[in-house]
Amino acid sequence: MDPVLAQWRRAQRLGFLGPGNVERHAQQARAFWAAAPIPDVALDLGSGGGVPGLALAVWWPSSRWVLLEGAQRRAVFLADAVEELDLTDRVAVVCAAAEDAARDVQYRAQVDLVVARSFGPAAAVAECGAAFLREGGRLVVSEPPESDPGRWPADQLARFGLELTAAPRSDNGSVVVLRQRHLAAEDVPRRAGIPARRPRW
Repeated sequence: MDPVLAQWRRAQRLGFLGPGNVERHAQQARAFWAAAPIPDVALDLGSGGGVPGLALAVWWPSSRWVLLEGAQRRAVFLADAVEELDLTDRVAVVCAAAEDAARDVQYRAQVDLVVARSFGPAAAVAECGAAFLREGGRLVVSEPPESDPGRWPADQLARFGLELTAAPRSDNGSVVVLRQRHLAAEDVPRRAGIPARRPRW
């Protein structure tokens, strides 16, 4: 884990992660690790400084990963980190808006697990994440300490083919687990920027 922590410290120096002990990011990554079975293919939505994607890729050596990041500088950092961690054979960094990548046949409905930390409003995470998931796949999202039970309304999630299955809490942090009951409709997600600016709920 020390090499991953070193990359997160570098991300802090670059302004891609907040200040403080990076060990807390490792603890939060553990909450993601505990919430889902080991995927064949996974995607970190808005990977930023690589939390939790870099840690999960190291902990799950049989999985393949896409670290999706819309900002060029962060994507360059992630590519360097992947190389430093010797993960280039199974971890790809993609610099693109999530809404655009979700329409690429290489990624759409190709993923078993999507993880998201600080990507945006719950509705935007659901709308963007759902399009990457295969039927039966899981979307695992970090939750604020005092999460609102109404943050994930069942009727709205159903618009994206999702259902809430669990909201595990631990000393490592809180996450929610959403399951893709059926593939997202072809018009999901909307154009880049719209899910965050005009969330569905």
